[in-house]
Parts: sequence; C-alpha cells; structure tokens
Amino acid sequence: MTDKPMVLMPEDIQRIMGKDAQRNNILAARMVAEMIKTTLGPKGMDKMLVSPTNEITVTNDGVTILEEMQIEHPAAKMMVDIARTQDSEVGDGTTTVVMIAGKLLENAEKLLDQKIHPTIIVKGYKIAAEKCQEILNEIALRISPDDDNLLRQVAMTAMTGKGAESSKEKFADIVVKAIKQIQTNGKVDLTDIKIEKSKGEGMADTELIAGIVLDKEKISSDMPSVVNNAKIALVDFALELKNPDIDTKISISSPDQLQGFLNQEERLIKEMVGKVRATNANVVFCQKGVDDFAQYLFSKAGIYVCRRVAKSDMEKLAKATGGKIVSNINEMSSVEIGEAELVEEVKHGDDSFTYVKGCRNPKAVTILIHGGTSHLIDEIERALKDGLGVVLSSLKTKLVVPGGGAIDIELARRLRLFGQSLSGREQFAVEEFASALEFIPITLAENAGLDPIDVLTELKSKHDAGERNVGLNLFNNKIENVLEARIIEPFKIKSQAINSASEVACMILRIDDVIASNIKNHNKSSSSRFADEMGEY
Repeated sequence: MTDKPMVLMPEDIQRIMGKDAQRNNILAARMVAEMIKTTLGPKGMDKMLVSPTNEITVTNDGVTILEEMQIEHPAAKMMVDIARTQDSEVGDGTTTVVMIAGKLLENAEKLLDQKIHPTIIVKGYKIAAEKCQEILNEIALRISPDDDNLLRQVAMTAMTGKGAESSKEKFADIVVKAIKQIQTNGKVDLTDIKIEKSKGEGMADTELIAGIVLDKEKISSDMPSVVNNAKIALVDFALELKNPDIDTKISISSPDQLQGFLNQEERLIKEMVGKVRATNANVVFCQKGVDDFAQYLFSKAGIYVCRRVAKSDMEKLAKATGGKIVSNINEMSSVEIGEAELVEEVKHGDDSFTYVKGCRNPKAVTILIHGGTSHLIDEIERALKDGLGVVLSSLKTKLVVPGGGAIDIELARRLRLFGQSLSGREQFAVEEFASALEFIPITLAENAGLDPIDVLTELKSKHDAGERNVGLNLFNNKIENVLEARIIEPFKIKSQAINSASEVACMILRIDDVIASNIKNHNKSSSSRFADEMGEY
C-alpha cells in the first residue's frame, strides 16, 4: 500500500503562518496609523480624497479619511473599526485611537525581535490598559453640567485644527446652546439637532435656529411667503385621492355622469381641506403628496403648505412646535396643532428653505451651516459633530482631563513607575505601552514644526517635578499649564481610545495564521485582493 498525500485544504487557499502572518498584520496596521498621523492636533494637515466618481473630500477627520480610503486588508480594517467605535461613542479622538494602536503594534514588534512571546506582550498590554483606566479615574477633573464656559472650551478643543477653527468660539457657543435646549430630564438625543447646509455667505453666518429648517419650499407661489403666529398642522397622510391599487374601469355614458364623477372628487378634496382649515391651522407640513385642487384651495385660504417632508423632519417638527403628527383626516383637531412665532420661505442662492422659528420650548433645533464651498461646509459639519459629541460625552461622565498631550505624558510616567513593580517580562510590555502614549505629544509637536525630542524631554521633566497639568499649547508653541490655557478634553476620549487601541493591538498580536481563499476565474473579490496584498507585504 502506497502512502497518499493528505489534502487538507483546496489548492486555491493561501496561507501565511507564524512570524510572517504577525509581521504582515502589524505592518498593515502601522501603515494606517502612519497615513493619518499628520492630521493630529490644531496644526495638523488635511487630506484630499478623490472617489472613483471624482468626488472630492478635504478633511483631517480620522474616521472620514479611513472610510473614504476603502481599505481592504483585514488587519487594517480592524483599525477602521476602532475609529468608527470611537466616533460613535465619543465623537472625537478617532486619529488618536488609531495612532496609539499603530504605535502599540510597532513597539510590540521590537519585543517580538527580543524573543518575547506574543501572549506575554498581550498580558502586559492588558495590565497597562487597566492601570491607565485606574490612573485616569484618579486624576480626572469633575465638572458641573451647568458650567457652560467649560463646556464651550471642551467643544473648542475638539474643533481646533478643523476647517472651522476661525469661528470656533461661535460654533462652540452654538453647540452648547443646542445641547442645553434639547436636554430633557438630563438626557440628550443628538438626532434632535438637525444640521442643514446652505452654500453661500461665510462660515461666520452659521446660525442656531430655535426651531426647524427644511430644505423645502411652499408648493405654490400664491401662498404667503411669511406666516406670523403660525398654527402648524403635521399630517402624514396624502391630501389627495388614492389611486386604486388595481386597474379599474368606469363606464360613463353621458357628459352629466362625467361631470358628476369630477364633482364627487372635488367634494371629497374640499372636505379634506375643510377639516384641516377647521383646526385654524395656517401652515401645513405634509409627509406625502398634495392634490393640485387642494393646493389651489390652500392658496386661496392663505395657508402655507409644504409636501413630501421627510419622516425624520416631521418628528423633529413635532418636538420643536409641540404639535402631534396626525395619521387620519378624521382625527384632525386643534389639539394636535403646533405653534411657532414665524414660518417663512427663505432663498439662499439657488436653494429655497422653509424656516420654522421662534418655537416656545423646542426639543428639536437646527444648526444652519453657511460656507463658500461645499467642501468647507462638509468640514464644518464634521467639526460641529465632533463638538456635539464631546460636549455630550462631558455631560454624561461629568469628567474632563487636560489636553495638549498632558494626560498622555502623565499616564506614561505613572505607567513606567508601575511597570518597575512587576517581576515578569510583562514589565517590558508596560514600558512599551507607556512609550506608545508618548507618541501623541511627539506627533503634536512634529505637526506644529517643533522639535519633538526637546518638547518630550521638557514635558517629562515638568511632570517628574509634579506639574501634571503641563502640556503643549500649540497656539503659542509653549509648554505650560493647559488647564489654565483652557485646553480641555472629555475623560471619555482618552478612556475609550486606550481601551479600543489596546484591544485591537492584543487581537492582532494573537494572530499567527492567516488563511485566505483565492477565487480563480472570477473578477477579483475582496478575499483575492487580500491574498495579493499579503503577497506584497
């Protein structure tokens, strides 16, 4: 009997094992971190991203860059995932989390070269991450939710370095006011803040409206353009007759019958409009269509009407005006009517908007962004979302930490002291974890054109002397107390970034075998592209 070779996997399977798999994954993750590190901080640079359809995005927002890049490598995709998590949890710090993860993996590679086993590195990193959380909780500063000035400073720190920096004071004020306005029983839902964009005027003209702005115009030019003391009806049914679902034939044998049929249609629409008018509403927002004849009747009655309003906008209008969305014409009554001081149609360039302003106690508001170009407006939107996220995070935890790299240096210093108390090889991993955290102030200095070694040594000496709030103020390129300079970040940014970065670094370090299908005779799938990429590294 002859020995036959055992076939375990098909021929089209590509497999990378051991050190090669580790190195490939580490390299891919490091490349991602390297690509976005120049965007960090107030002096960070922007990236121009061009899509296959030649759409241009100019931004220094970490998660936006990573998502637009269409990354295929599986290890690199993990870096994109932690950026997304950071964005959804806190709203800012996406570049920070990717950079820490990349540096942790780079430093782990040094330890691997020293024959330290990946499981020991992983254990050390986990110990370091837990210790970081302990230190953060110890040195974080508690804030009052009523301290609007401090919240504005937190928002400004988040928006610094974005395209909106020249108007950051105004934007920070808008962000804090918007959140405070929609706050209900201490809870905030950011979906209640509508962001609307209008090309034209300057970014300084961006405004907070105590109500809702719709990118809709009135359905007839005969309707009034301005309605004072607006009584607003919100309907999610069509103000028109339904078309039959199946083919229907109507036999008409005389002109009288035809006229009777048309009269019946008119009568039904008149009844509909009459029921709306009976509520004393002078503004109607309809989620669906409005019949031409109904349009004429509303115009005649001097009622302002918008149709095809999005469901999400209808819900915001209800929260802003205090009205209720009505689903049945027979349920229309004055009880469901919302109120606003003013409803008007406003034109900005070629765009028409409907403003619903002066709501008494709106629980939904609108930030209307103005700007000279669509790219600038998009970047302002991203900056505002970052600001909203960090203020909300600060209100939730009621904790903040010093920015400007101060917290990173302090964490690194304390980690090194802690590492010396460990007896095993894990202390090497803790040391490298501390070194990874120092990468943040180093990069801040590099991006500002400063000497990173000089900055790092001075920061270390200040912190060793007990000045734990000393960081890098990049507005004057000085090393000083950043709390006094009002450079403040939410506690959650650092906490989430360290957790996510350590988790993904540990996950990648534990991988020692990569198995990928290579589908032949097909257009290249993501798996085959991955196989090609793995071959390149």
